[in-house]
Amino acid sequence: MIRLECTRELFSFDRGKPSGKLLPSMGITPQQFERMRERLASPRRIPSPAVAPVASLGSSSAQIILGLDPSLRGTGYGVIRLAKPFPQTLAHGTISCPATWQRSRCLAKILQSLRDVVREHQPTVCVVEALFFAQNLQTALVMGEARGAALAAVAEANLEIYELAPRKVKQAIVGYGAAQKLAVAKMVQRLLQLSALPSPDAADALALALTHARESGRYSLSLPKRI
Repeated sequence: MIRLECTRELFSFDRGKPSGKLLPSMGITPQQFERMRERLASPRRIPSPAVAPVASLGSSSAQIILGLDPSLRGTGYGVIRLAKPFPQTLAHGTISCPATWQRSRCLAKILQSLRDVVREHQPTVCVVEALFFAQNLQTALVMGEARGAALAAVAEANLEIYELAPRKVKQAIVGYGAAQKLAVAKMVQRLLQLSALPSPDAADALALALTHARESGRYSLSLPKRI
């Protein structure tokens, strides 16, 4: 602490008004000293962030994210809960349908299986892999049907649904937009501290959930696309 001592001659007040003389040990006038004291006595202003927090994506610390990688024969899913020091994995797996099954039977299984996942883990938000361009029209139609069945199961639970492009997910998880599925699975295993390597489809779903958690962070500059 610095103790300031001022004589009456150098720091005199006339009805509360300081004189114009300089304080010898400070090099400032009493008027400047008074303004400084008023600023120190006033309440501190709390600095505000340069980027506004993202409030619409769920600010709960217990946010649970469901990732989906729809496919007719193997729909991957992964459920994580945001926690520290790393997200907690609640469930992951693949909804498999044999090649001998008719498409309608596969769609029914996808719908019912995801209903069970949503009912058991109660996710607060869902992120699904965005459709990519396919040269084969028939393949695109089948993928669209599987995606529709998966989204129906989530939408009826009234969850917010977002989509992310595959390259963006690979870039966020591996650091390379054209990474192979094995590289994604190994990085997901490391990030989530999983004891075993997840299946390729489940790894993609978990990667979607992890990327969404990063994209919708507290001070995100670009919001994920909502569908």
